[in-house]
Amino acid sequence: MKRFKLFIPFGIFIVLSGLLYVGLSLDPNELPSVLIGKPVPEFSLPDLDNPGKNITPATMKGKPYLLNVWATWCPSCKYEHPYLIKLAEMGVPIYGVNYKDDAEKARKLLLDTGNPYAANIVDEEGSLIMALGVYGAPETFIIDADGIIRYRLVGVVNEEIWKSTMAPIYFGE
Repeated sequence: MKRFKLFIPFGIFIVLSGLLYVGLSLDPNELPSVLIGKPVPEFSLPDLDNPGKNITPATMKGKPYLLNVWATWCPSCKYEHPYLIKLAEMGVPIYGVNYKDDAEKARKLLLDTGNPYAANIVDEEGSLIMALGVYGAPETFIIDADGIIRYRLVGVVNEEIWKSTMAPIYFGE
């Protein structure tokens, strides 16, 4: 029995090493989402450029699009912004979700740097963000023509991620 007790620390070491190995092999950009394969949650929120008009999931249906969560206070969002403009110029519709932000600052930023968005949803309270399970900005979802969520990216959209992962899903390849 005494000899068995000598192997307990070694057994604990093996178990912890296995957990560390599994944890380090995970991709932090690929957080699972229970919404993949489900419709965009129902919402009705104001349009950044036209506060009297509300945007709903039905407003965006009909063609695949990207739903991009962003804010003026988010440095990573500013970093990905030029590539979003490039995608919009390539004909990819992008809808923005302006997350807990000052609307005037958001409009000014888009005026100064260019606006890649077909429309911008103002989510001051974070209700849509909560329904989507968003951790923070930026996050981008690929939504198909029927309004079904097909992919979720936590982090910056860039050319490498677009070409290797997102474009095949977006174009249905």
